[in-house]
This record gives sequence, structure tokens and C-alpha cells, in this order.
Amino acid sequence: KLIASNVMFSTVTPTATAGFMYFYMILFNIYNIPMSGLYPSQWVGYLKTMVKICVKRSDVTNFNKPLDKEMLEMMYGSLLGDASAEKRKEGKGTRMLFYQEGSHTDYLLFLHRLIANLGYCNSNIPKLQTRIGNNGKIRMIIRFSTWTYDQFNKMHNNWYMNGKKELPKDIDRYLSPLALAIWIMDNGGKMGKGLKLATNNFTLNEVKQLMSMLEVKYNIKSTMHKTGAMDQYNMYMLSNSMPILVNLIKPYIIPSMKYKLGNYM
Repeated sequence: KLIASNVMFSTVTPTATAGFMYFYMILFNIYNIPMSGLYPSQWVGYLKTMVKICVKRSDVTNFNKPLDKEMLEMMYGSLLGDASAEKRKEGKGTRMLFYQEGSHTDYLLFLHRLIANLGYCNSNIPKLQTRIGNNGKIRMIIRFSTWTYDQFNKMHNNWYMNGKKELPKDIDRYLSPLALAIWIMDNGGKMGKGLKLATNNFTLNEVKQLMSMLEVKYNIKSTMHKTGAMDQYNMYMLSNSMPILVNLIKPYIIPSMKYKLGNYM
């Protein structure tokens, strides 16, 4: 068991029992496993053949190479959401941390497959875990992290000031359709005929900057909504901009996340 602040974590190894059948069905979809010809005990072994095998630090060969453009876009999109960058206390380098509730397992596995195939993280498939909060409620979570890279230090420095996440000055460079799709799948939500993005971790000026950037770059118009907490705001993409948004990001949206875009998909 792992202890993190006031929350207790315990690792759960998926089995073929009913409670984890949904988990395995997701793995079939994400890793393109054939639906017949395999017994449950063979599933995990087969899954490992679907991604580039890279389970030890010594397997990694890209530590001194420039970061892939796709990797940077995925990291920027993720950092606009719930992902974080962690500067390691011992040694040099920074790693990326990705986390989702169990209800979004398929999205996290999709992201893991992309990043593992680029060679930036362990190819072992993330496991579902239980999370027990202070109220005793059990929730399922899933998470993974990248390897530690010196090349990630610049990104950490751009995104964090005194340990607090802030909007980087080069966000416009990496706010591509792929980054937008990752951001929306990570923490977007359907709201009426539009889309809400949880931007409450950013300042008022940063939210305004994101709104302006989306309008100038993609002609996507949005407004701000107060969250109810002091100095916290969410973005709301207007319904008349939804067709533009969907046309940009639909190549990257996985099936289980299409509900966030309502009837526009």
C-alpha cells in the first residue's frame, strides 16, 4: 500500500472476474486485441506485444535526443488539464505524471500507448488502483508517469513558478489540434450546447489569454464562468464555435470521449 497525503492507495491487479471485465474490454479496444482466440490468462501477455517494449531505464535510447513534437503537444495539452510535471529531488531531470479516475480508464490507456510508443515511459500497462478518501468512499483510479528527462526541465521551468502551475509563455506554439483534443479529453465536459473546460487552476488573466488565443488561432469563441470559489473561472466554448472545434480535434478523440462533444460528433 502507498500513502499519499491523506489518501491511501492499494494496487489492484486486474483479473478476469466480473469486476474487471470492463477494464479488459477497454484494453481490447485501446490495444487492438482480437476479440476471440485468447483466454483471459493470455490477455495481459498479448497486450505487452502491442506497444514498444521498454520496461527498464536501460532500454531507453532517447535521453539525449530532442523531444518529439507530438510528445510536446501531448504534454502541453495534458498540463492544461490534470497532469503535472515533477522535478526530481534526487538527481537531475523532470518527469510527467498522468492521472485519471477509473471511469476514464480508456483515455489514460490511450495516452499511455501513445507515449510508450514514442519511448518516453515504461511500456508496462497501468493498473487500476483503489483510492480510499477521508470519507471512506472507495474510488478506482489509474495513473502512470514518464521516465525522467533533462529535456523536460525546460518545460517544468516554463509551467511552474514557486511550485505553482502557471500558463507558459510558449503555449501558443504547442496549442495544436492534438493538444486541444488531449486537453478536452482530460478535463473538458459537455455543458448545454457547448463545452466547459476546468481552468480554475489558472488566474483570471491566464484564462483570458487562453480565450483570446483560441479565437485568434482557430476562430473558437468562448466565455468565462465563475466557479463559485474566489478568483476561479472556467471556460465555456460557445455553441456556434463547436463545429469548428470538433472539425479540428475529431481525428484524435477516442470513442468513449465523444460524449463530451454532444451531437457535434
